[in-house]
Amino acid sequence: MPKAKEGKRKTKGALLPVPILQKFLKTYEKHCAQSQTSVCPAIKKDLKKSIDCERVLKKFTLVKPASSRIVPPISLEPLLMTIRDECYKLGKEMCIWGFQLSNPEIARLALFLESKGHTTCPFTTLEIVDCKMDPWSLERLGKALQLSNLRSLVLDYCKFGNEEMESVLSGLENNQRLYGLSLRFCGLGPWSGPRLGALISRSTICELHLDGNGLLCSGALALLRPIAEFAEMKEKDRPATASQDTAASSSLLQISQRGSSALSQTAKSSEAGAVKTTSGKKKSKKGIKKKATALAEAGPWLVKLHLADNGIDGKESEHLVEFTRILTCLIRFSAHLREIDLGSNALGEMAAADILQALRARKTGKLPVLKITVTPQISSETFTSIWKNSKKSKTKTIHKKKKKAKT
Repeated sequence: MPKAKEGKRKTKGALLPVPILQKFLKTYEKHCAQSQTSVCPAIKKDLKKSIDCERVLKKFTLVKPASSRIVPPISLEPLLMTIRDECYKLGKEMCIWGFQLSNPEIARLALFLESKGHTTCPFTTLEIVDCKMDPWSLERLGKALQLSNLRSLVLDYCKFGNEEMESVLSGLENNQRLYGLSLRFCGLGPWSGPRLGALISRSTICELHLDGNGLLCSGALALLRPIAEFAEMKEKDRPATASQDTAASSSLLQISQRGSSALSQTAKSSEAGAVKTTSGKKKSKKGIKKKATALAEAGPWLVKLHLADNGIDGKESEHLVEFTRILTCLIRFSAHLREIDLGSNALGEMAAADILQALRARKTGKLPVLKITVTPQISSETFTSIWKNSKKSKTKTIHKKKKKAKT
């Protein structure tokens, strides 16, 4: 009898995902038929898998199939219409990969991101990867970002010129909700450095991925300068604000760790969900509100910075010296920074030696360990020393043996 009561207690107040997802699939297929578009195989597969496993579907992945024979084409609109009609608020990630997105599709997505009140957009992560959008679409998307509740934005492999990038970044100005931004392999040049630096300085973005672009030394320098100057200024005031900085830094790291899976292309699919009771939901919402309130102030609060494969090398020798100085300043003084990736950039032996010295100074200053990745195209001694100084020391825990009770 006690076991039966316990089972009832678990199911009371819990959401049952199977009927919700079955109805969602039927509505999605209906909207595809009405709009004369094809059902996305990936969406249908994920829905059926979630139904079979009796779990909530949190991540929607609209992927262009490898075969180009699918007629009529797949569209984003039926999926968004279904989420709206079914008031589906359990989704957290929206991923769109490999499509030529039309103006109507972006317009509906923008309205969805801007939605408030009863039909609030539930998604906190938006991935638009390897998609083509015209200037109007990018401008409309940028306007929607100003009002969205997104925590993570991924635009990898979407090629941007100066004007297109301005349309997107203008929507993120003074944004105090977005924590992660990924613009990998987007064709960014040195011109994007000052704009990105200004954005990071006036937002709560703590994780920035820019791998595979062409910022060069001059662009990377313009990006890092305001962040390094802020870190140096904070270091001077450190005795007075040490406890506040430590608390903010740990909170940012937690958020960065939670958002890193969304910013990675190899992110695992959403966890299978035992659905929580209503009392459990209330507790989790309170926790989120507290963290969001603590991070309301604009940055820069950079925790992770990835600049791999950006042409940062000796070809711009006059800028490389200044870039190294600013970079080492950031390493020495930033209490928030926990990870830098400079792989596939031929920095040279002198720059590597300066980085090593800065890491040692950081350790002496008792700042948190900084994980840094550099190219192995330097002396093995310097490379090994950088690796050791950016590695967490393993602390051995000694367990005392329990004394056996005498009989």
